[in-house]
Amino acid sequence: MLFHLLLYCFYVVFSSANTSDTISSSEPVRDSETVFSRGKRFKLGFFSPRNSAKRYVGIMFNLPSPTPTVVWVANRDEPLHDSSGILTISEDSNLVMLNGQKEIIWSSSISNSMKNSTAQLLDTGNLVLKDSSNGRVLWESFQYPTDSLLQLMKMGTDKRTNTTTLLNSWGSPDDPSVGSFSAGIQHRYIPQFLIWKNSSPYWRGGPWNKQIYIGLPEMNSFYLYGIDLVIDNAGTAYQTYSDPNQSRILYYSLNSTGSYQEKVWDQSKKDWVVTWANPRTECDFYAKCGTYGSCNPMNSPICSCIQGFKPKNDGEWKKGDWSGGCIRSTALDCERNKTDIEKDKQDGFLKLQTMGVPDFVISVPSAKKDCESDCLSNCSCTAYSYYRGIGCMHWNRSLVDIQEYSRDGAASLFIRLAYSELAANDKKDIPVAAIATTVSIGSITVILCGYLFWKLLAKHRGN
Repeated sequence: MLFHLLLYCFYVVFSSANTSDTISSSEPVRDSETVFSRGKRFKLGFFSPRNSAKRYVGIMFNLPSPTPTVVWVANRDEPLHDSSGILTISEDSNLVMLNGQKEIIWSSSISNSMKNSTAQLLDTGNLVLKDSSNGRVLWESFQYPTDSLLQLMKMGTDKRTNTTTLLNSWGSPDDPSVGSFSAGIQHRYIPQFLIWKNSSPYWRGGPWNKQIYIGLPEMNSFYLYGIDLVIDNAGTAYQTYSDPNQSRILYYSLNSTGSYQEKVWDQSKKDWVVTWANPRTECDFYAKCGTYGSCNPMNSPICSCIQGFKPKNDGEWKKGDWSGGCIRSTALDCERNKTDIEKDKQDGFLKLQTMGVPDFVISVPSAKKDCESDCLSNCSCTAYSYYRGIGCMHWNRSLVDIQEYSRDGAASLFIRLAYSELAANDKKDIPVAAIATTVSIGSITVILCGYLFWKLLAKHRGN
């Protein structure tokens, strides 16, 4: 282990004679040149993806790998087709990429009246453009990420400026252009982590409970890596992480197929090891079983209607097309006019354990003891749950994206059903109990009769 660490240190120190970490109008970066961060953890320069002659400017880990690990690309949608590119500071103090004809291919696009700025590559992997006179940051690559989340980078939403910082996948492993997938924080009532495909939800990590996303119970171990979600009173919510083990090289990325992965550098293999990834199963895909459908990857078929519901289209459901979801078998009591005899019969709740809670959750300021009654008093409330770190959660619409887990740490979900559905469920348990009781009494009777017969037979033989 010590040998590998020394080898890595030797590599980063002597991998280039260029020790500058800055870019200025007098010190531009040409296609054959590289800028290194001060601690040699990251480098910036021109590169071509595999199987491509196109040229891009990117930030990469400074590691002894056969192919560069690119974590940020400047001109991802505007590649150069030769090696004439230059990265420099323009007359209006912007960081720009020029082609051989001195045309601007990419720019930081800041608006200011400054005449003197420089860019610096930090050891965090952040490229910052600063006012040379006072060091004020004018622009930074961390605010415009590509597909990678690095330490101290903030990925989230700012309601004050109405801006969102998302990861955007590459088009393919050989194409850095913006792909079909994006990932980030969605902040409605309770922040949650999502992956979108072409702007539609693709995967969901569940609401944040101040420690983990509750749709990811296994994330308890990640909390040790310093993952956190910060929320302020002004409506800003962002995810960041700071790995306490600074000897470990770790980052997160969204690949071109929509997989969000945690990667750790393995020095002995000179390669990255994927230590966690999502989505993992068919049930992880958003709304796999439609509304009121529950997904369990251990079952066959994986989709089933929640008790009290039936397939909206039975023919499609039997064919394995579950997108239409399920509908109620019986209307809720609160939605229909009841007779005098029925007025004492009201809706109730069916408890489902170890569940991934549905989307469109609403945070309700109710105590645990009041969470159920508050939901019951609102006919629009279709379900409720109470979870540590979040409190009372209600759903006021059809339930979508429900998954059943086979592990501890998931939530208990209470589904609103009509009185008759809950009563029918109770009756289903009666025959089972009756049969069990009958069998038990019958067995005892047989044993007792056998014993008495044996005693009489023994007495008769004795006589």
